[in-house]
Amino acid sequence: MAEPELSLDDNPAQETGGAVLFMSGMSGQQPLAARMRPRTLEEYVGQSHVIGEDTALRRALAQGLLRSLILFGPPGVGKTSLARVLARHVDAVWIELSAVSAGVKDLRRHVEEGRARYEMRQRQTVLFVDEIHRFSTTQQDALLPGVEAGWVTLIGATTENPFFEVTAPLLSRCQLLRLEPLTATEISTLIDRALQDPERGFGGRITLTDDAYTYLTDIADGDARAALTAIDVAAIAAGADSTQTTLPVLLDVEDLAQSQRRFRYDKAQDSHYDQASAFIKSLRGSDPDAAVYWMLRMLESGEDPRFIARRMVIFASEDVGLADRGALGVATAAFDALQFVGLPEARYALTHAALALATAPKSNSVARALTAGLRAVNQHGNAPVPNHLRDGHYAGAKQLNAGVGYQYPHDHPSGFIANQQYLPDGFDGVRLYQPSEHGHEAAVKARLDTLRASVQQATAKRHRTDKPQAPPYAADKGQQS
Repeated sequence: MAEPELSLDDNPAQETGGAVLFMSGMSGQQPLAARMRPRTLEEYVGQSHVIGEDTALRRALAQGLLRSLILFGPPGVGKTSLARVLARHVDAVWIELSAVSAGVKDLRRHVEEGRARYEMRQRQTVLFVDEIHRFSTTQQDALLPGVEAGWVTLIGATTENPFFEVTAPLLSRCQLLRLEPLTATEISTLIDRALQDPERGFGGRITLTDDAYTYLTDIADGDARAALTAIDVAAIAAGADSTQTTLPVLLDVEDLAQSQRRFRYDKAQDSHYDQASAFIKSLRGSDPDAAVYWMLRMLESGEDPRFIARRMVIFASEDVGLADRGALGVATAAFDALQFVGLPEARYALTHAALALATAPKSNSVARALTAGLRAVNQHGNAPVPNHLRDGHYAGAKQLNAGVGYQYPHDHPSGFIANQQYLPDGFDGVRLYQPSEHGHEAAVKARLDTLRASVQQATAKRHRTDKPQAPPYAADKGQQS
């Protein structure tokens, strides 16, 4: 087998076939965020839980080892930068592919080139795939032989949950590292470096007011690229990007205001499900502050308000239930208000409902009764209707004994008939509904306990001989999702 062309090894600034090698120099035309990428592990800021001194990755690097990785985290937290410094640290050939443009042929070619480097030169190849979640199953499968054999070291970067987007065979061959949003202190470190660095940054030609500094770290929201881009845009607008500038340019909040906060949210991905989960759990945990926060954050991120309203209608029965009989009415009224007036005014009604549900007493007895009832129906779905409960309003009904023996509760002073059976035969002692002692339901429980006790006494009189009883269908006591 002839050795493939390996000129990329010697000139890391070259770019061929969609593969990008290390940039040895920084162009002044590059965005500030690109110019300020760290060149060494020492320059890398953040993610100490991944690359700190006592981490498994750092210990492996100390031995000159780098295995395939999947880097998972939000934008601007250093996924690409970490991959670059890791490859540089072990002196590996760097090949960068975009999942948007690379095809199966490209992948197989780079795997074969990596194999040749490995076998002929003992040179490690790092194959970096940005947005690896966009790769199809076929594309991901094309990487398996090279990753399995170690011909290439795959580093994939993704903002999406890899357990949903990366195939199990590929994921099992990689170490998964989750990168977190940068802290305000870490963002500040990167801002200071960009302002002072004479080679890649502004070399002291730009300063920020205290308010502008605070504003910048706030809108960055853990995203280093957002912070550096805001400075870059403001500097260009102020003419401070020119190396001919001698006097420092002072940037204030107004200069940076064109960079607005961007919420990390995708209505079909983790951010949607995680924040919706946080909202429901805050309601269930009776924390009105958290419930309002998560609801408004979803709305500000572009979530469909009808989704939020529907979730509150479900919650009103599932988690509040009869502990507050007005909860379902409040939730459905908020949904109707949303339909009537729309946003932004409907935020009042939605907040009204969220606060009412969060502060209401909680009971999941409705959900437990639903679960137990479905179990009973599935086990005895064709149990015959007792004769006295059958429809007797048609000619010939009495000949079939339909409706005979039924007692009308309103004809009795108490409005209740203890010795009348309503469930099918064989259901004696069944309890699908188990009320809590929370809120309004405490009174329901007290009354129901009295009624059920009288039914038991009447049943005992009706069954003078001992008969085996079907076990009661106890409602699930597990937490409802």
